[in-house]
Amino acid sequence: MASILVVDDDACVRALLRGLLEAEGHEVRTVDDGFAALRAVPAQRPDCVLLDVRMPGMDGHEVLARLRALDGGARLPVVMLTAADDDATAWRAWEGGVDRLLPKPVDAEVLLRQLRHVQAAAARAHGGRRRRC
Repeated sequence: MASILVVDDDACVRALLRGLLEAEGHEVRTVDDGFAALRAVPAQRPDCVLLDVRMPGMDGHEVLARLRALDGGARLPVVMLTAADDDATAWRAWEGGVDRLLPKPVDAEVLLRQLRHVQAAAARAHGGRRRRC
């Protein structure tokens, strides 16, 4: 299936997402902050990034901006997860070029469905070549 990088400062969330995604056959790597994410993506490019919005040091919005600035970063599918329930957070994510924005706590069915949608959109954007996510 897909190679997915999970970026979240909460160890419980990382473990939950790893378990869910691995059960679906995905290869999962996890990191606990934005700085580690920015090192991990170029080192071993994932098919998709699950990115928490609220993290200490560098929030998800800044990580997203820096990911988009990387070579090929504009085409990297990014799904952001947030516990924030406000329009400003959502608007900032969409302006930053996020592919999907999902609320926390994460609904497993919704997450898996949205990952399939992101995968299909990436495949269409790449001329039918199947991108996994």
